[in-house]
Amino acid sequence: MADLEQPRARYKQVAEMLRDAIKTGEYPVGTTLPSQPELARTYGLNQSSISRAMAMLQAEGWIRTEHGRGSVVLEVPRVKRVRRIDKEHRSQPGDSTYADEITKSGLTPRTLLVQCESVIPPSDVAEVLRLNEGDESLVRQRQMFADHRPIQIATSYIPMEVAGSVDIAMPDTGPTGMYARLANRGFGPVRFTEDIEVRGATEPEATFLDIVTGQPVFAVIRTAFDAEDRPVEACINILAALQWRLSYSWTQERDA
Repeated sequence: MADLEQPRARYKQVAEMLRDAIKTGEYPVGTTLPSQPELARTYGLNQSSISRAMAMLQAEGWIRTEHGRGSVVLEVPRVKRVRRIDKEHRSQPGDSTYADEITKSGLTPRTLLVQCESVIPPSDVAEVLRLNEGDESLVRQRQMFADHRPIQIATSYIPMEVAGSVDIAMPDTGPTGMYARLANRGFGPVRFTEDIEVRGATEPEATFLDIVTGQPVFAVIRTAFDAEDRPVEACINILAALQWRLSYSWTQERDA
């Protein structure tokens, strides 16, 4: 029976021991941890305490509970990738901070366009774009990979009055090339804002990112405005918080 310290919460000590065992390779990625009854006997605790320890590891992204298998060890990145958000927003076709950062990590960036159509956007997006009820927008959703590992979901909404038609998205422009096409229609972005929320992953997000439903993700909402201060795009980027670190930089404005 493993010895636990007092007065520290025992379920936290169990979680720490299992976390260390995963880090050192005692439980490699893809293997299952001992069952909860086994762990209860090992640590001399009831299953309620063991369940709390396992819930803690799952919330941190170390394990995922699968029906019929138990608690499966997940891959946890040793080094977080950096998403750099600069004051001077890039707007040249093909220019992509996502691609740059993945390449710097020694990996190959790849994007897959999985949706491109006219839709009525969610109410929160419609509010950001200042749309009336029933107004449609062009939606482009991309799944992004580093080598073969899924790492990001990007969903862009453009008011149909701005886009003109779905045809503006074809042929596919890549993650940032749309801005040049919007400029050709007189709606070129000149100002950007970003709002960041940390929330739990939805089931579809977790399935793609290969994380646990409810595990923390960054939801980064970038809004682009034209010269008339009209919102011309809202892009929602979903990233697993465990895999990314957000980095901001800007230049101090000089007094006139």
